[in-house]
Amino acid sequence: MAEKPHVNLVFIGHVDHGKSTMVGRLLYDSGALSEQEYRKLEAEAKAMGKASFAFAYAMDNLQEERKRGLTIDVAYKKFEGKKNYFTIIDAPGHKDFIKNMITGTSQADAAVLVIAAKEGIMAQTKEHAFLAQVMGLKQLIIAINKMDEVNYDEKKFNEVKEAAEKLLKGVGYKEEQLKFIPVSAWVGDNVAKKSDKLSWFKGPALIDALDEIIPPKPPTDKPLRLPVQDVYNIKGVGLIPVGRVETGIMKPGDKVVIEPSGASGEVKTIEMHHEQLSQAVPGDNVGFNIRGLGKGDVARGDVIGQTKDPPTVAKEFEAQIVVLSHPTAIPVGYTPVFHIHTAQLSCRISEIMKKLDPKTGEVKEENPKFLKTGDAAIVKIVPTKPVVVEEYKKFPQLGRFAIRDMGQTVAAGMVTKVVPREKK
Repeated sequence: MAEKPHVNLVFIGHVDHGKSTMVGRLLYDSGALSEQEYRKLEAEAKAMGKASFAFAYAMDNLQEERKRGLTIDVAYKKFEGKKNYFTIIDAPGHKDFIKNMITGTSQADAAVLVIAAKEGIMAQTKEHAFLAQVMGLKQLIIAINKMDEVNYDEKKFNEVKEAAEKLLKGVGYKEEQLKFIPVSAWVGDNVAKKSDKLSWFKGPALIDALDEIIPPKPPTDKPLRLPVQDVYNIKGVGLIPVGRVETGIMKPGDKVVIEPSGASGEVKTIEMHHEQLSQAVPGDNVGFNIRGLGKGDVARGDVIGQTKDPPTVAKEFEAQIVVLSHPTAIPVGYTPVFHIHTAQLSCRISEIMKKLDPKTGEVKEENPKFLKTGDAAIVKIVPTKPVVVEEYKKFPQLGRFAIRDMGQTVAAGMVTKVVPREKK
């Protein structure tokens, strides 16, 4: 049995429009959530007087477990269609969603935008739509949920569909990237199986639409980029950097360079799960040994590439950012902590070039003095110390970042242009 192609899926949309219930229903109807687990959730939900929240609990239980730091039953988050195999990056809270999406190790390949039929488009729907576009999500399924609340009315579905289409095209989506599906996650209509109540709808059930998502090709044809997560010093072996290959292929014998230190050497061995590898490809978390590395040559946040196509060390860079939540305002000169791949460092916003309309991406103002919550902008950023930054277009994994301050994610962005530092 050949392995099914893998797709990372994120569910987005307004907080009360039924995302968790939809995820729970998908897991249950596709057999990833067992009858026993479901009964347990149902009983809990009933005991709390919230029977219709049973599926939502399937996901929220996980959040509780996350808070307590327990390991989670993997079945919850993975499920299979006929063609694809899915991992759900659950994004219940708004803040979590942003952080997951930008810094999460598994980046979403596609999104399901959930909109409740009765309420239609809400502020958060707009924000999530724009973020999905900014974060480079090219495939979007729009699940118009809670059709049971509007008596499965085709007219109501079309109204919400038109409004959503207008919004999504406004932020830059093209028609062929969008698919609209009426569902009732709570009742189970059109989620994992077709429903007579929606007989007027000729399209697929949600799970079949998910199977039509085209899985991403692993970026093996790009130059090697491996951000370092940790470095271990092992007696008798020496330094063992550990990290995940984001793009390209690494093999023993490769001549590599570590930026920003500029140290170079030859890859001696690569191992994963205590086994020696003849090559490491995108998605592999590996430990490796490089001949001739000294102390101070490699640290968390560094990036390894081949000497013939080294990672870019930025003198400054331009980026498109979205301000998610800031209690006051972000002025020119603001120097918060940036999380870029595995690097964390202070960077200064040296210039706010343009303020954009977050719903359409059109320029609203040139050179504003500051930005506040909800604003989108093109900014110039100067790192306070050398760091590898790549253009999002070339290396998405090294071209997106989160800005954190005061213990929360303040903004998120993607890199549009890098000015490399002068060669030493």
